Amino acid sequence: MQIRYWFLLVLLGAIWGSSFMFIKIATPEFGPITLVGLRLLLAGSLFLPFLLMPKYLKQIRGNKSKILFLSLFNTSIPFTLFSFASLTSNSNMLAILNSSAALFTMVVAYFWISEPVSKKQVFGLMLGFLGIIILVNPFNAQTTLLASMACLLAASCYGTANVFIQKFATEVNKLVLIGWSLIVGGLIFLPYTILSFPAEMPSREAILSLLWLGGVGTGLAFIGYIRLIEKIGAVRTSTVAYFLPVFGIIWGNIFLNEQVTYIVVIGCLMVLTGIFVANTSKPST
Repeated sequence: MQIRYWFLLVLLGAIWGSSFMFIKIATPEFGPITLVGLRLLLAGSLFLPFLLMPKYLKQIRGNKSKILFLSLFNTSIPFTLFSFASLTSNSNMLAILNSSAALFTMVVAYFWISEPVSKKQVFGLMLGFLGIIILVNPFNAQTTLLASMACLLAASCYGTANVFIQKFATEVNKLVLIGWSLIVGGLIFLPYTILSFPAEMPSREAILSLLWLGGVGTGLAFIGYIRLIEKIGAVRTSTVAYFLPVFGIIWGNIFLNEQVTYIVVIGCLMVLTGIFVANTSKPST
């Protein structure tokens, strides 16, 4: 793989890893749902100039149900769950638990599309979920059980969306699917976003966090993600899952003074090792 694609992969991990820090900053002032609505509308607006091109407009027909499904399971629901979780959880925990989407993808693929799983992959899954159990325990003061469950539910949504794309949308242009799913999600939240906008203007830090989340963390990052899939394939692009929690821990420690405890380090290493083992083993057929 060329160096420029490695650079883009690491950059994508750094950007997505920072998103949880900005969610943590912006959610208390905007509110979870309002933040998600504004984030989706802002991100979708970056895709709109491309989506309105005739060659992409005609691809909406026949793909409306796919766009709606991805709008719910790839953006709206998980974004909202992570925003709610950020109220009672450190950002580094959000980033680590988000990476479990790679494990959920394998589980969903096994039950939904009968994708075979080898014994080594089962071991990887068990190791990864054991890491999650270590993280989600009463002795980890960096998160609450409810926040952790919200993160895991969000990660399972991502896993479901990944398998859905593999099953139903491999031939559909990803720019069309992801771009319109962002816009549809923003429109779904629009009435609540308008009615529940904060009475007092949020702080500069919260506004800048929103702009980063929508413009960079979602809009530009998704464009880069699509670019990587086109150039190096979905499998290699999925390795961003290894960088994301690492950067999430780094940014949380530097900018939010979040402690990096032994529980966080051990749990994170076990989750990442489980993902690595589960994704580097070819299942027997």
